[in-house]
Amino acid sequence: MTVLAAYNETTQGDAAFAAAVAEAKRREAPLVVLVLTPQPDDAPVPSRLGALISQYSGTEVTVAFRSDKIDVADAILDHAERINAEIIVLGSKKRTPVGKFLLGSTTQRVLLDAPVPVLVIKASE
Repeated sequence: MTVLAAYNETTQGDAAFAAAVAEAKRREAPLVVLVLTPQPDDAPVPSRLGALISQYSGTEVTVAFRSDKIDVADAILDHAERINAEIIVLGSKKRTPVGKFLLGSTTQRVLLDAPVPVLVIKASE
């Protein structure tokens, strides 16, 4: 089984990555980081993520990239299924109820549709 971290270059993404590393170590499982910013599969690892990966040694980390042809929530759910993830870890930011209604919520969709547990991490300010 595998831990899946949904990552973007924000404080929420950094917090999700750190929590995912802790989960991977606790479960003695490999970690797959899904970069949510669309990039080709042969793109280099974003420098910010590369720096985070280098801070956490002892954890097997694989990086994958979301296609720009698929919605973020669908990409997370599809990738979790593809790699047989045992948990999904993602960061979240506070939104007003009106903001959630108008823009939707990736976190909410993943929470409701994921076939595995979801750990939502809120970054400290």
